[in-house]
Amino acid sequence: MQNHSKQIYNYTVILEKESDGGYHAFCPALKGCHSQGDSFEETIENITEAMELYIESLKADNQPIPKEDLIVKPLSILV
Repeated sequence: MQNHSKQIYNYTVILEKESDGGYHAFCPALKGCHSQGDSFEETIENITEAMELYIESLKADNQPIPKEDLIVKPLSILV
């Protein structure tokens, strides 16, 4: 019998507004995990699903789940 318990993983997601409208999102810790959407909300839904599938695939292949090691620091630049 397989263990189907769920675990919460916390990751940073970067969202970029596209020039033609909509958004592009990616998760730096999950290499190659990107998505997009026409609205902010749709993009969040899409990247969440992409991340879930990415992690499920790693688990199915008995691969390690990447840990978040991203440091985010806003900077103010005076020019």
